[in-house]
Amino acid sequence: RRKTSSDLLSRNNSKSDVEFSNVFFKLPIFSYKELQEATDNFSKDRLLGDGGFGTVYYGKVHDGREVAVKRLYEHNYRRLEQFMNEIEILTRLHHKNLVSLYGCTSRRSRELLLVYEFVPNGTVADHLYGETENSRNKCYLTWSMRMSIAIETASALAYLHASDIIHRDVKTANILLDGNFGVKVADFGLSRLCPSDVTHVSTAPQGTPGYVDPEYHRCYHLTDKSDVYSFGVVLVELISSKPAVDINRCKSEINLSSLAINKIQNHATHELIDQSLGYGKNEGVSKMTTMVAELAFRCLQQDSTMRPRMEQVVQELMGIQKEDHKEETLTSHPSPPDWDEASLLKNMKFPCSPISVTDQWTSKSTTPNISAYDC
Repeated sequence: RRKTSSDLLSRNNSKSDVEFSNVFFKLPIFSYKELQEATDNFSKDRLLGDGGFGTVYYGKVHDGREVAVKRLYEHNYRRLEQFMNEIEILTRLHHKNLVSLYGCTSRRSRELLLVYEFVPNGTVADHLYGETENSRNKCYLTWSMRMSIAIETASALAYLHASDIIHRDVKTANILLDGNFGVKVADFGLSRLCPSDVTHVSTAPQGTPGYVDPEYHRCYHLTDKSDVYSFGVVLVELISSKPAVDINRCKSEINLSSLAINKIQNHATHELIDQSLGYGKNEGVSKMTTMVAELAFRCLQQDSTMRPRMEQVVQELMGIQKEDHKEETLTSHPSPPDWDEASLLKNMKFPCSPISVTDQWTSKSTTPNISAYDC
Protein backbone atom coordinates (compact mmCIF):
# COMPACT_ATOMS: atom_id res chain seq x y z
CA ARG A 1 0.00 0.00 0.00
CA ARG A 2 1.32 3.40 -0.97
CA LYS A 3 1.87 5.68 2.04
CA THR A 4 0.22 9.11 1.88
CA SER A 5 1.69 12.28 3.38
CA SER A 6 -1.01 12.24 6.09
CA ASP A 7 0.01 8.68 7.05
CA LEU A 8 3.62 9.77 7.38
CA LEU A 9 2.68 12.87 9.39
CA SER A 10 0.54 10.83 11.75
CA ARG A 11 3.33 8.30 12.20
CA ASN A 12 5.90 11.04 12.83
CA ASN A 13 3.65 12.74 15.39
CA SER A 14 3.04 9.45 17.18
CA LYS A 15 6.73 8.64 17.20
CA SER A 16 7.50 12.13 18.51
CA ASP A 17 5.06 11.73 21.40
CA VAL A 18 6.46 8.30 22.30
CA GLU A 19 9.99 9.68 22.36
CA PHE A 20 8.80 12.70 24.33
CA SER A 21 7.04 10.74 27.05
CA ASN A 22 8.91 7.47 27.31
CA VAL A 23 12.42 7.71 25.97
CA PHE A 24 13.94 11.12 26.59
CA PHE A 25 12.04 12.57 29.53
CA LYS A 26 10.55 9.41 31.10
CA LEU A 27 7.87 11.62 32.63
CA PRO A 28 4.30 10.52 33.46
CA ILE A 29 1.71 11.88 31.03
CA PHE A 30 -1.60 13.16 32.41
CA SER A 31 -4.69 13.54 30.25
CA TYR A 32 -6.30 16.94 29.95
CA LYS A 33 -9.55 15.47 31.28
CA GLU A 34 -7.87 14.13 34.43
CA LEU A 35 -6.34 17.52 35.25
CA GLN A 36 -9.57 19.30 34.41
CA GLU A 37 -11.33 17.11 36.98
CA ALA A 38 -8.49 17.46 39.50
CA THR A 39 -8.80 21.26 39.45
CA ASP A 40 -12.62 21.35 39.35
CA ASN A 41 -12.50 22.59 35.77
CA PHE A 42 -9.79 25.12 36.66
CA SER A 43 -12.05 26.79 39.18
CA LYS A 44 -11.18 30.26 40.49
CA ASP A 45 -11.53 28.76 43.96
CA ARG A 46 -8.54 26.53 43.16
CA LEU A 47 -6.34 29.38 41.93
CA LEU A 48 -2.93 29.45 43.64
CA GLY A 49 -1.33 32.25 41.67
CA ASP A 50 -0.60 33.97 38.38
CA GLY A 51 2.85 34.17 36.88
CA GLY A 52 4.41 35.74 33.85
CA PHE A 53 3.71 32.69 31.71
CA GLY A 54 0.74 30.91 33.24
CA THR A 55 -1.79 30.37 36.00
CA VAL A 56 -1.36 27.78 38.75
CA TYR A 57 -4.24 25.79 40.26
CA TYR A 58 -4.55 23.44 43.21
CA GLY A 59 -5.74 19.93 42.43
CA LYS A 60 -5.92 16.35 43.60
CA VAL A 61 -5.25 13.58 41.08
CA HIS A 62 -6.72 10.06 41.01
CA ASP A 63 -4.04 8.51 43.22
CA GLY A 64 -4.79 11.04 45.97
CA ARG A 65 -1.73 13.24 45.53
CA GLU A 66 -2.15 16.99 45.97
CA VAL A 67 -0.72 18.83 42.99
CA ALA A 68 -0.19 22.28 41.54
CA VAL A 69 -1.18 22.47 37.87
CA LYS A 70 0.38 25.21 35.73
CA ARG A 71 -1.75 26.26 32.78
CA LEU A 72 0.36 28.20 30.28
CA TYR A 73 -1.23 31.29 28.78
CA GLU A 74 -2.57 30.72 25.27
CA HIS A 75 -1.38 34.16 24.13
CA ASN A 76 2.20 33.29 25.14
CA TYR A 77 3.85 32.55 21.80
CA ARG A 78 6.82 30.95 23.57
CA ARG A 79 4.72 28.61 25.69
CA LEU A 80 5.91 25.42 23.98
CA GLU A 81 9.53 26.45 24.48
CA GLN A 82 8.91 27.23 28.16
CA PHE A 83 6.90 24.03 28.59
CA MET A 84 9.75 21.95 27.19
CA ASN A 85 12.34 23.96 29.11
CA GLU A 86 10.78 23.23 32.51
CA ILE A 87 10.43 19.54 31.68
CA GLU A 88 13.98 19.18 30.39
CA ILE A 89 15.49 20.87 33.43
CA LEU A 90 13.36 19.37 36.20
CA THR A 91 13.68 15.81 34.91
CA ARG A 92 17.48 15.97 34.97
CA LEU A 93 17.88 17.73 38.32
CA HIS A 94 17.01 16.45 41.79
CA HIS A 95 17.54 18.55 44.91
CA LYS A 96 15.51 18.80 48.09
CA ASN A 97 15.13 22.55 47.60
CA LEU A 98 13.87 22.38 44.00
CA VAL A 99 10.17 21.85 43.31
CA SER A 100 9.37 18.36 41.95
CA LEU A 101 7.69 17.88 38.58
CA TYR A 102 5.17 15.01 38.67
CA GLY A 103 4.23 15.03 35.01
CA CYS A 104 2.59 16.93 32.17
CA THR A 105 0.12 16.65 29.33
CA SER A 106 1.17 15.50 25.88
CA ARG A 107 2.42 18.11 23.46
CA ARG A 108 -0.64 17.28 21.35
CA SER A 109 -3.03 17.83 24.23
CA ARG A 110 -5.78 20.45 24.15
CA GLU A 111 -3.60 22.57 26.45
CA LEU A 112 -0.03 22.46 27.71
CA LEU A 113 -0.22 21.66 31.43
CA LEU A 114 2.59 21.00 33.91
CA VAL A 115 1.94 19.06 37.13
CA TYR A 116 4.08 19.83 40.20
CA GLU A 117 4.11 18.80 43.81
CA PHE A 118 1.80 21.02 45.84
CA VAL A 119 3.79 23.29 48.16
CA PRO A 120 1.28 24.46 50.81
CA ASN A 121 2.74 27.60 52.37
CA GLY A 122 2.83 29.86 49.34
CA THR A 123 5.79 32.02 48.41
CA VAL A 124 8.30 34.00 50.42
CA ALA A 125 6.85 37.15 48.83
CA ASP A 126 3.40 36.27 50.20
CA HIS A 127 4.72 36.15 53.76
CA LEU A 128 7.00 39.18 53.53
CA TYR A 129 4.53 41.72 52.21
CA GLY A 130 1.72 39.93 50.38
CA GLU A 131 -1.68 41.58 50.24
CA THR A 132 -3.32 39.14 47.84
CA GLU A 133 -5.96 36.47 48.38
CA ASN A 134 -3.21 33.84 48.36
CA SER A 135 -1.46 35.53 51.28
CA ARG A 136 -4.47 35.68 53.60
CA ASN A 137 -2.88 32.97 55.73
CA LYS A 138 0.56 34.58 55.73
CA CYS A 139 2.87 33.90 58.63
CA TYR A 140 5.39 36.27 60.17
CA LEU A 141 8.84 35.06 59.19
CA THR A 142 11.24 35.24 62.14
CA TRP A 143 14.91 36.01 61.60
CA SER A 144 15.78 32.35 62.13
CA MET A 145 13.29 31.35 59.42
CA ARG A 146 14.66 33.96 57.05
CA MET A 147 18.23 32.75 57.52
CA SER A 148 17.12 29.19 56.72
CA ILE A 149 15.27 30.43 53.63
CA ALA A 150 18.38 32.29 52.46
CA ILE A 151 20.65 29.27 52.96
CA GLU A 152 18.29 26.77 51.33
CA THR A 153 17.65 29.04 48.35
CA ALA A 154 21.37 29.66 47.88
CA SER A 155 22.01 25.90 48.12
CA ALA A 156 19.46 25.21 45.37
CA LEU A 157 21.01 27.86 43.12
CA ALA A 158 24.53 26.57 43.79
CA TYR A 159 23.31 23.12 42.74
CA LEU A 160 21.83 24.55 39.53
CA HIS A 161 25.08 26.36 38.71
CA ALA A 162 27.10 23.20 39.37
CA SER A 163 24.79 21.54 36.83
CA ASP A 164 25.46 24.34 34.29
CA ILE A 165 21.96 25.80 34.67
CA ILE A 166 21.21 29.51 35.13
CA HIS A 167 17.76 30.08 36.65
CA ARG A 168 17.33 33.62 35.21
CA ASP A 169 14.24 34.49 37.26
CA VAL A 170 15.32 34.34 40.91
CA LYS A 171 12.84 36.27 43.07
CA THR A 172 10.87 35.82 46.30
CA ALA A 173 7.73 35.02 44.28
CA ASN A 174 9.54 31.95 42.87
CA ILE A 175 10.65 30.67 46.27
CA LEU A 176 7.92 28.37 47.60
CA LEU A 177 7.61 27.23 51.21
CA ASP A 178 6.53 23.73 52.24
CA GLY A 179 4.64 22.68 55.37
CA ASN A 180 7.75 23.16 57.50
CA PHE A 181 8.69 26.40 55.74
CA GLY A 182 11.44 24.63 53.83
CA VAL A 183 12.38 26.13 50.46
CA LYS A 184 11.30 24.86 47.05
CA VAL A 185 12.70 26.98 44.21
CA ALA A 186 10.29 27.00 41.27
CA ASP A 187 9.63 28.36 37.76
CA PHE A 188 12.29 27.28 35.27
CA GLY A 189 10.59 28.60 32.14
CA LEU A 190 13.39 31.11 31.52
CA SER A 191 16.28 28.93 32.68
CA ARG A 192 19.24 28.38 30.39
CA LEU A 193 22.04 25.88 30.01
CA CYS A 194 25.46 27.53 30.26
CA PRO A 195 28.21 24.95 29.66
CA SER A 196 31.29 25.30 31.84
CA ASP A 197 33.53 25.85 28.79
CA VAL A 198 31.87 29.15 27.81
CA THR A 199 31.99 32.49 29.61
CA HIS A 200 28.38 33.50 29.04
CA VAL A 201 25.21 32.97 27.04
CA SER A 202 24.35 35.80 24.66
CA THR A 203 20.59 36.33 24.85
CA ALA A 204 18.09 39.17 25.04
CA PRO A 205 17.49 40.03 28.70
CA GLN A 206 14.45 38.49 30.35
CA GLY A 207 13.37 38.28 33.95
CA THR A 208 11.47 40.34 36.49
CA PRO A 209 11.96 44.11 36.89
CA GLY A 210 13.96 44.91 40.00
CA TYR A 211 15.82 41.59 39.92
CA VAL A 212 17.51 41.70 36.50
CA ASP A 213 21.31 41.97 36.54
CA PRO A 214 22.20 45.44 35.14
CA GLU A 215 25.24 44.02 33.35
CA TYR A 216 23.06 41.41 31.65
CA HIS A 217 20.52 44.12 30.82
CA ARG A 218 23.25 46.30 29.32
CA CYS A 219 25.44 43.78 27.51
CA TYR A 220 23.15 40.79 26.80
CA HIS A 221 25.65 38.57 28.62
CA LEU A 222 23.91 36.03 30.85
CA THR A 223 26.13 34.25 33.41
CA ASP A 224 25.66 32.48 36.72
CA LYS A 225 26.60 35.81 38.33
CA SER A 226 23.30 37.15 36.96
CA ASP A 227 21.54 34.80 39.39
CA VAL A 228 23.87 36.03 42.14
CA TYR A 229 22.71 39.60 41.54
CA SER A 230 19.04 38.55 41.72
CA PHE A 231 19.74 36.61 44.90
CA GLY A 232 21.33 39.74 46.36
CA VAL A 233 17.96 41.45 45.91
CA VAL A 234 16.28 38.51 47.68
CA LEU A 235 18.69 38.89 50.61
CA VAL A 236 17.79 42.56 50.92
CA GLU A 237 14.09 41.66 50.87
CA LEU A 238 14.67 39.19 53.69
CA ILE A 239 16.40 41.72 55.94
CA SER A 240 14.17 44.69 55.08
CA SER A 241 10.72 43.16 54.43
CA LYS A 242 10.48 45.55 51.46
CA PRO A 243 9.49 44.62 47.87
CA ALA A 244 12.06 44.67 45.06
CA VAL A 245 10.23 47.48 43.28
CA ASP A 246 7.97 50.05 44.92
CA ILE A 247 6.85 53.11 42.95
CA ASN A 248 5.76 54.76 46.19
CA ARG A 249 9.41 55.13 47.24
CA CYS A 250 11.39 58.17 46.13
CA LYS A 251 12.61 57.95 42.53
CA SER A 252 16.20 57.04 43.37
CA GLU A 253 15.03 54.22 45.64
CA ILE A 254 12.18 52.68 43.62
CA ASN A 255 14.56 49.77 43.08
CA LEU A 256 15.31 48.04 46.37
CA SER A 257 18.85 47.31 45.15
CA SER A 258 19.51 51.06 44.76
CA LEU A 259 18.06 51.77 48.19
CA ALA A 260 20.21 49.05 49.78
CA ILE A 261 23.45 50.15 48.12
CA ASN A 262 22.79 53.75 49.14
CA LYS A 263 22.11 52.87 52.79
CA ILE A 264 25.07 50.50 53.12
CA GLN A 265 27.56 52.85 51.46
CA ASN A 266 26.43 55.69 53.71
CA HIS A 267 26.74 53.66 56.92
CA ALA A 268 22.95 53.67 57.37
CA THR A 269 22.30 49.92 57.33
CA HIS A 270 20.07 50.37 60.38
CA GLU A 271 17.65 52.33 58.17
CA LEU A 272 17.42 49.38 55.79
CA ILE A 273 16.84 46.52 58.23
CA ASP A 274 13.34 45.65 59.48
CA GLN A 275 13.45 46.61 63.16
CA SER A 276 10.79 44.02 64.05
CA LEU A 277 13.39 41.29 63.48
CA GLY A 278 15.14 42.35 66.69
CA TYR A 279 17.75 44.65 65.20
CA GLY A 280 19.06 46.97 67.91
CA LYS A 281 17.53 44.88 70.67
CA ASN A 282 19.10 41.47 70.08
CA GLU A 283 22.88 41.67 69.61
CA GLY A 284 23.06 38.40 67.68
CA VAL A 285 20.32 39.44 65.25
CA SER A 286 21.93 42.87 64.83
CA LYS A 287 25.26 41.29 63.88
CA MET A 288 23.75 38.69 61.56
CA THR A 289 21.47 41.10 59.70
CA THR A 290 24.39 43.49 59.23
CA MET A 291 26.57 40.71 57.83
CA VAL A 292 23.80 39.56 55.49
CA ALA A 293 23.43 43.18 54.32
CA GLU A 294 27.17 43.27 53.57
CA LEU A 295 26.94 39.97 51.67
CA ALA A 296 23.98 41.34 49.69
CA PHE A 297 26.08 44.43 48.87
CA ARG A 298 28.74 42.19 47.32
CA CYS A 299 26.12 40.25 45.34
CA LEU A 300 24.78 43.55 43.97
CA GLN A 301 28.13 44.80 42.64
CA GLN A 302 27.81 46.39 39.20
CA ASP A 303 30.82 44.46 37.89
CA SER A 304 29.84 40.79 37.87
CA THR A 305 33.45 39.71 38.46
CA MET A 306 33.26 41.40 41.87
CA ARG A 307 30.32 39.25 42.95
CA PRO A 308 30.88 36.00 44.86
CA ARG A 309 29.94 32.67 43.34
CA MET A 310 26.84 31.02 44.69
CA GLU A 311 28.78 28.29 46.49
CA GLN A 312 30.70 31.05 48.31
CA VAL A 313 27.40 32.67 49.24
CA VAL A 314 26.19 29.38 50.75
CA GLN A 315 29.32 29.02 52.84
CA GLU A 316 29.17 32.61 54.10
CA LEU A 317 25.50 32.34 55.02
CA MET A 318 26.16 29.11 56.90
CA GLY A 319 29.04 30.83 58.67
CA ILE A 320 26.82 33.74 59.65
CA GLN A 321 24.24 31.32 61.02
CA LYS A 322 26.77 29.62 63.28
CA GLU A 323 27.04 31.29 66.68
CA ASP A 324 30.75 30.60 67.06
CA HIS A 325 31.53 32.08 63.62
CA LYS A 326 29.88 35.47 64.05
CA GLU A 327 32.80 37.45 65.45
CA GLU A 328 35.28 35.83 63.07
CA THR A 329 33.15 36.75 60.05
CA LEU A 330 32.68 40.32 61.26
CA THR A 331 36.42 40.91 61.61
CA SER A 332 37.41 39.10 58.40
CA HIS A 333 35.12 41.18 56.17
CA PRO A 334 35.43 44.98 56.46
CA SER A 335 32.30 47.07 56.09
CA PRO A 336 31.55 47.62 52.37
CA PRO A 337 32.02 51.42 52.43
CA ASP A 338 35.68 50.85 53.39
CA TRP A 339 36.37 48.71 50.32
CA ASP A 340 38.16 50.30 47.39
CA GLU A 341 35.33 49.76 44.92
CA ALA A 342 32.80 51.15 47.37
CA SER A 343 34.89 54.27 47.93
CA LEU A 344 35.30 54.82 44.20
CA LEU A 345 31.60 54.37 43.53
CA LYS A 346 30.29 56.18 46.59
CA ASN A 347 29.44 59.42 44.81
CA MET A 348 28.57 57.87 41.45
CA LYS A 349 25.09 57.18 40.19
CA PHE A 350 25.39 53.87 38.44
CA PRO A 351 22.71 51.90 36.55
CA CYS A 352 20.57 49.39 38.37
CA SER A 353 18.12 46.66 37.47
CA PRO A 354 15.32 47.95 35.18
CA ILE A 355 12.14 48.85 37.06
CA SER A 356 9.91 48.33 34.07
CA VAL A 357 9.68 45.80 31.28
CA THR A 358 9.41 48.79 28.94
CA ASP A 359 12.97 49.85 29.70
CA GLN A 360 14.92 49.67 26.46
CA TRP A 361 17.19 46.67 26.08
CA THR A 362 20.35 48.18 24.59
CA SER A 363 23.57 46.25 24.21
CA LYS A 364 26.65 48.43 24.51
CA SER A 365 29.17 45.60 24.48
CA THR A 366 31.62 45.32 21.60
CA THR A 367 34.06 43.06 23.39
CA PRO A 368 34.57 39.69 21.65
CA ASN A 369 34.29 36.70 23.95
CA ILE A 370 33.69 32.96 24.01
CA SER A 371 29.93 32.53 24.05
CA ALA A 372 27.08 30.07 23.70
CA TYR A 373 24.24 31.51 21.67
CA ASP A 374 20.57 31.36 22.53
CA CYS A 375 18.44 30.55 19.51
